[in-house]
Amino acid sequence: MLFRMYTRWIDKKGYKLKIIDYQPGDEAGIKSATLSVSGNNCYGFMKVESGVHRLVRISPYNASGKRHTSFASVFVYPEIKDEIKIDIDESDLRIDVYRASGAGGQHVNKTSSAVRITHLPTGVVAQSQQESSQHRNKDIALKVLKSRLYQIEKKKQDQKMQNLHDGKDDIAWGSQIRSYVLHPYQMVKDHRIDLEIGDVDRVLNGDLDQFIEGVLLS
Repeated sequence: MLFRMYTRWIDKKGYKLKIIDYQPGDEAGIKSATLSVSGNNCYGFMKVESGVHRLVRISPYNASGKRHTSFASVFVYPEIKDEIKIDIDESDLRIDVYRASGAGGQHVNKTSSAVRITHLPTGVVAQSQQESSQHRNKDIALKVLKSRLYQIEKKKQDQKMQNLHDGKDDIAWGSQIRSYVLHPYQMVKDHRIDLEIGDVDRVLNGDLDQFIEGVLLS
């Protein structure tokens, strides 16, 4: 039901949808599904749907016709590209040259061929003294600097994804962001903004904007 609701909302918004993974349930329904959605501001809208969704209805799989409560977790996260581009502005660099130390003979010790580069915005430092050419040492130090800045950006991306994952609520009673009640009365309630709508069919057919906009404006 959630899968149908979201795919209809996505279609109404004119977004592009791609099904990445779809796992049917053991007996009925869906065990899990992963969708990729693209379009203008799609993540900005959809991120508020992350959380636990609660459904109350007469179970179609119970011969006694008893009311059944079930939970499903929705997790929305932005797509982060693997490629990290490191663009270094020359004005952000302080380049120092100095005499190399250690092995290398008289030439290494007597000329200022070693290079130290400091990236001023981050304070990251890279240096090279292995070559007798100052120009070559500068190239090597720049490569080392780019590598270290890459690692910093990679850590930021990894932390961002971890923060999103840590923000997921447990699928349990009391942690739901929205309830869909089909029995004994009909109502959809968003618990974050205390918004109730009686037309459940309209919501399950993809009319979610008032919930999404309500949360964003709260």
